[in-house]
Amino acid sequence: MLVTVAAATCVAAHMTPLHAQAVEVAPLGGYRFGGDFFELLTAQPIDLDGAFALGAVLNVQITEGTQFEAQYTHQRADLILPRGFDPPARARVTVDHWLGGGLQELEGGRVRPFLTGMIGLTRYASGTDSEIRFAASVGGGVKLLPTARFGLRLDGRVIATVVDAGATVYACAPGRCLLAFDADLVWQAEFTTGIVIRLH
Repeated sequence: MLVTVAAATCVAAHMTPLHAQAVEVAPLGGYRFGGDFFELLTAQPIDLDGAFALGAVLNVQITEGTQFEAQYTHQRADLILPRGFDPPARARVTVDHWLGGGLQELEGGRVRPFLTGMIGLTRYASGTDSEIRFAASVGGGVKLLPTARFGLRLDGRVIATVVDAGATVYACAPGRCLLAFDADLVWQAEFTTGIVIRLH
């Protein structure tokens, strides 16, 4: 994670003189809960406990108040395995989100509420096994910027991960088909606080 933050900071520092847009880097920390990915796979009740999440976000200004946003967050959580294990067994699971999209500030000045929307990938891993799935998120929060270079970011987001999807064709006629699309989604919520470092 530190390598990711360092790489993002270096890229941002080199981009600024070329394009003269504002760049923000913010290490994040907070709490994430929800998620029944393993229950969908096993058809048995498994609890994925909420846990702390760490990560970083990079913002590049596109126009005044509108920014491109890229985010990475990482969570380690304990998993209670299905019935049949005696005594009940636990496993350590990691959940990573790689997301990119946009951020829209609703006001300028030192207090800046914002909304975000992103798409990307979720990776679930335990031991040597891992699964990567498509994900999307929406969220919002506020940036508190007492100085031109440093500030505080408070935000929350809801992340939906598609763990299984399919389409079924029911009937076709010349030029058109009737089909149904269904998907199993895993929902997680995340609340984080970050230190904003602004590069110009």
